[in-house]
Amino acid sequence: MISTWSFSRLSDFERCRFLAKLKYVDKIPEPVRPLKPGQTEHANDRGTRIHDAAELYVKDPNIALIPELNKFAADFEELRALFAEGKVILEQEWAVDKDWVPVAWSSATAWNRAKLDAFVHTSPTHGRAIDYKTGRKYGNEVKHAEQLQLYQLLSFMRFPELEEVTVELWYIDQGPDHTTTMKFTKDQGLRFFKNFNERGLAVTTCTEFKPNPNAYSCKWCMYGPKGSGHCAVGV
Repeated sequence: MISTWSFSRLSDFERCRFLAKLKYVDKIPEPVRPLKPGQTEHANDRGTRIHDAAELYVKDPNIALIPELNKFAADFEELRALFAEGKVILEQEWAVDKDWVPVAWSSATAWNRAKLDAFVHTSPTHGRAIDYKTGRKYGNEVKHAEQLQLYQLLSFMRFPELEEVTVELWYIDQGPDHTTTMKFTKDQGLRFFKNFNERGLAVTTCTEFKPNPNAYSCKWCMYGPKGSGHCAVGV
């Protein structure tokens, strides 16, 4: 069984339960995707490098901004100033137990885990949860909106004094004009609890991981016949 879930695990599970089994139960590494023409690094490696550089820039006034972050130069400068004032926490590893009570990331009772790029305490009752995206925005709007809905819910759970949370996705390659922003009052935000609780339970109580072969689920799966071959029914 899958004992803990995150938004990415939830997405994989709902896309194809057999994919989730191979990845999170059997722990079979996904085959490395070949570089596309013109690529010098894999997307995951690039994303990690850019996220690390963003964290270092905000923390250290002696660090220069890397070119990939230039489109958000003003935003990162603001984060750096707020961090110096003690209003920003970076690369937070959040976890809650099955009752949605915050616990340590490594706790044996951790049920959901989420990593947040930045959280800004703008006032005692308002916070901003920020996630950086190095991938494309278009075609991912629904999935990314759901990720923001989960982040705001976790923010209210972690900081019960908050009355309002703003969640933001910064699309690093596209620039600030493409930022996705949602604002929730506590009453609005907590309405998503039932939905995510039920979906999280579905992931962590599942005992039958049947494949879900279809053009959408199999398109980017590296376990299929054209990948590692662990799934023989992929299309």
